Amino acid sequence: MYRSAVMSAITLSLGLLPQFHVYSADTNIEVQTLADSTTKSTEQSNKIERMAVTGSRIFREEITSTAPMTVFTAEDIEKTGATSVDVLLQRMSASAGFAGNQTNAYWTEGGYGSTQVNLRGLGVNRTLVLLNGRRMVNSGTGANSSVDLNTIPVSVIERIEVLKDGASAVYGADAVAGVVNIITKQQIDGVELQARTGITEQGDGEQYQFDIALGHVGDRGSAYVAMSYDKTQAVDMLSRAACPLTEDNGELVCGGSSALPGGRGHFLDENGKPIGDEVQLLPDGSTSYGGERDNYYQYFNAVQPNERINLFAYGEYDVTDSTQFFTEAMYTHRTSQLPATPQTVSGIVIPAWHESNPTEQDFLLNSRRLAEAPREFNIRADTWRVVSGFKGELDNSWQWDVAINYGSNRGSYEVSNVINNARLAEATDYNLCSSDPNIPCADLWGENSLTSEMLDYFLFDMKDNGGNEQFSVTANITGDLWQLPAGTMSFASGVEHRKEKGWNDPDPLKISGDANTAQQDAINGSYTADEIYFEALVPLLSDLPFAKQVDLTAAVRYSYFDTFGGDTNYKLGLQWAVNNELTLRATQSTAFRVPNIPELFGGIDQGYMNTTDPCSEWTQLDPNSNRYANCMAASVPTDYVQEGTILTDRGGNADLKPEEADTFTAGIVWDVAVVEGLSITLDYYKISIENAINSVNGSSKLAACYDSNGMSHPFCSDEHFTRDPMTGEIEYLQTQLGNAATEKVSGVDMALFYQKDLGRFTTNTTWEVSYLDQYDIQTYAGAPVESRAGTIGYDGSYTKWRSNLYFDVSDTKWRYSYNIQYIGAADDQYANQGDIGDSVDAVAYHNLQVRYQLNDAIALTGGVDNLFDKAAPYHQSYTDGNTNTMTYDLMGRRYYFAFSWSL
Repeated sequence: MYRSAVMSAITLSLGLLPQFHVYSADTNIEVQTLADSTTKSTEQSNKIERMAVTGSRIFREEITSTAPMTVFTAEDIEKTGATSVDVLLQRMSASAGFAGNQTNAYWTEGGYGSTQVNLRGLGVNRTLVLLNGRRMVNSGTGANSSVDLNTIPVSVIERIEVLKDGASAVYGADAVAGVVNIITKQQIDGVELQARTGITEQGDGEQYQFDIALGHVGDRGSAYVAMSYDKTQAVDMLSRAACPLTEDNGELVCGGSSALPGGRGHFLDENGKPIGDEVQLLPDGSTSYGGERDNYYQYFNAVQPNERINLFAYGEYDVTDSTQFFTEAMYTHRTSQLPATPQTVSGIVIPAWHESNPTEQDFLLNSRRLAEAPREFNIRADTWRVVSGFKGELDNSWQWDVAINYGSNRGSYEVSNVINNARLAEATDYNLCSSDPNIPCADLWGENSLTSEMLDYFLFDMKDNGGNEQFSVTANITGDLWQLPAGTMSFASGVEHRKEKGWNDPDPLKISGDANTAQQDAINGSYTADEIYFEALVPLLSDLPFAKQVDLTAAVRYSYFDTFGGDTNYKLGLQWAVNNELTLRATQSTAFRVPNIPELFGGIDQGYMNTTDPCSEWTQLDPNSNRYANCMAASVPTDYVQEGTILTDRGGNADLKPEEADTFTAGIVWDVAVVEGLSITLDYYKISIENAINSVNGSSKLAACYDSNGMSHPFCSDEHFTRDPMTGEIEYLQTQLGNAATEKVSGVDMALFYQKDLGRFTTNTTWEVSYLDQYDIQTYAGAPVESRAGTIGYDGSYTKWRSNLYFDVSDTKWRYSYNIQYIGAADDQYANQGDIGDSVDAVAYHNLQVRYQLNDAIALTGGVDNLFDKAAPYHQSYTDGNTNTMTYDLMGRRYYFAFSWSL
């Protein structure tokens, strides 16, 4: 069965079939599915150009994919109503786990306010993001390890190809879970303008977007420039979640923090010992403390305000009939604000003689929230990228390209009202501050007792600065080698030189440890990579019974990094077209992830940690146990009892090696002949990661060593810890990042596409389903295996079932689009089982859009997201908004309207 170009293009748009793209000389795109791939009209054959699809560097007229892939065209993006790339990709059924978005108040790999995609839940730094087939610079607020999707304007996107398979043999490091290749428009002729506004049903979260592009297509070249402005207003957390919920006697009640704005603590006797029950402070005295809680949601947003400006330009010029110069440039400016809880002070003694104490007894302040000085994180990020090069065709029809790619990112984040520990110590040393007029004494007794003068003395605005840079030179060539009995053998090869650099300069008080926040060292590092790859497509059989076409693809890539040496990765793929209806496909590949800048060059923080020594009082252990035998063999004194903490190193590790992965996929593509317009794909995947980078805590390291047979565990070496041979005390313990973990993920993806004409209307239905069968993590050899499949927690959702249903019906004027996103039920991995919120039920979000083509130039679009105002489910282990804000919708029902005009 052969389908029209229109149907093939729609099939590509949701990526439900292996596909190839054929670009004609007049830049119109013809897309054929697997069923179409052996036929071309005579009319088209004279103007066909070759190109490649994501996952391969081979340029061909007829391209099919041996690996599962999802493709979103510009029209698909418009139908979803997505205004940023992360919204679109995070809705995919193949996405899971932890990634940044606008409702996320946590630091992700790109810094506060950044957004990413996390394929298979394997981590945002294991999904490679490309722009027009080339790497993007990592972006955020400094020394980052992933691409901030905010840097890519939606208005210039032609399509997004998501390869859900390892691809290190083709693209190099980091393509472990898959590849996201964002492809921009190559030409714009005239003016394109779009404007959009949106608001939630509760009248907040206003969103404004404006896009304009101007371009010209000439006889020897073309160029265009596009600008995009996007602003979203904040949504207050209290409007979506009135308070942090907790269970009490089988019911959910408002909880919160015991750090009260007025303070709480104990009165002290003449010996400085606490007496009586704990009390909370009032402006003029105290009252008994009955477990009151501060509703810290008052300091949060459900949606963070965000503003960004994107500039993008692309141009190409025919130097000769067979050589073309091209260049693209991009700039993004982003600002974001995240409110946060005021800081808390504790352990301060307010003497009875001081004027701030209205009683006649010394008082120990156990905790007090500085509600007079709420914090705010202000983030700014600027990202540039310029690519220039030449591409062309040789006399033998081989195609080549060379390019230089430079990207730069500069970012900062400033936190207001951070405690300066040294200044606070002075302001609460009441003997000192009472005698020094330059030091205002801190009045901590009761709510609103701190004056602006007091706060200004011991609070400061902390600012970190950082950035990332990337430089690469690439060269590729592809063409046909020989004509074999079953078809033409094609080949591609290329080289790449790349340098990555990242740095982060924390505030000086943060480096010194005087800031009341996590101490952090400066990060500054870089690495270079030199790579070469080879790829081939070998037709094995054709035009035989049960073997219409059988092709083998193979790729190998050698990478040399100055930080660890060489690494080789391969990929083998087999595609077996049984007939015009049924195709089988499979791939086997290896992939790797290179340790990123923070992992390699993050500073080492040394401190005394609460750690359990397994040899403390070891003589009381079972004499037949490994632990008993090992403590004896290590000559630990028989009377040894651990006292206190252990000196421990934490942080980066310059000796890290790459993570290594093996990926297997197998699937079928069925073009159902008995139901015209119906196509189905079914794919199985399995990914195993070895030497995964993580940090193992000191107690676990020591236990693993002493519980192993004959202290054979790798953690037993001197590089991990040393023990004083005389006293038995552990002198040194190292918990820096290491290659200790293993991860295994497997599951099934299914996709169905159906198109049918009903009179003057055309209907398109796409249904994507993902089933996560296994996600097992072992943090180190011998550790218990943690199973994440079917769970949810503070690190994201790993539900077993996810689905997306897309449906639209259209004629020449109207288009009605409907989308249902389904997120399956899951157990809270970190909850107390049996309590409320130990699991979540399945959730379905419905989104509706209507588009009207007023005339050839003007179109009007309106839509409703979360049509039925589905509330986010409660679960225990996530404390912001009582739900998982990386998975569920806090905004509720919202509306948008858009206008587009082209000339």
